Amino acid sequence: MSMKIELLNTSDNQDIQNKIISGLKDFIEFKNLEPGEKLPSERMLSERFGVSRSHIREAIQKLEFFGILKSRPQSGTFIADIGRVAMSGMMDDILRLEKSDFKSLVETRILLELKTVRLAALRRTEADLKKIREALDAYKAKVHANKDAVEEDLLFHLAIAKASKNSTMNTFMLIITPEIITNFEKYHVCDANQSFLGIQEHEDIYEAIASGNPQLAKEKMKVHFKILYQYCYNT
Repeated sequence: MSMKIELLNTSDNQDIQNKIISGLKDFIEFKNLEPGEKLPSERMLSERFGVSRSHIREAIQKLEFFGILKSRPQSGTFIADIGRVAMSGMMDDILRLEKSDFKSLVETRILLELKTVRLAALRRTEADLKKIREALDAYKAKVHANKDAVEEDLLFHLAIAKASKNSTMNTFMLIITPEIITNFEKYHVCDANQSFLGIQEHEDIYEAIASGNPQLAKEKMKVHFKILYQYCYNT
């Protein structure tokens, strides 16, 4: 299966990301850079902060997501058109963001997926259905082999998010996915019996999307999230 989870941010490099963002904030203020001005290259920033270029790239992507930086192909990375005071405050806010608790992540996921599954039923292509089917089959194979299938489960849902054709929702799913993977077993949300039940629930969701029925797709997703609903709203 070729589909992989692309992580925008992970707990392993959170300290490094904060170090880079703090360093960029200090650099921008020290150089008195204005909106629209260009930042040094990834190579130069990598050397300046003593980290890899991939870490620099991830930090820039994060600041792009929050609207602080703008990358232009073949041109470089530029400060967005926002005031310096506002930009400084936003970067401080990002640095103060605490690690989301699992309950909040799951609640956010439920809200997102009830929307993405409806959109997927309306907008999916045959190629999308193939990807969703592949993810579902990979999940089934893991469950029948009595192996942990949390990642395959989430790949199924990420395939649905991609089929919704809403890039923002897809990005949100990619952001919250790593923490959900990390915490599933810790909070015992999914056990073996639930995994086998999940096969039929996944099949029902897939069939609703394939039939182009957004309301049915939403209802089947609600059924699938029954255990998570109980976790979020009864604890």
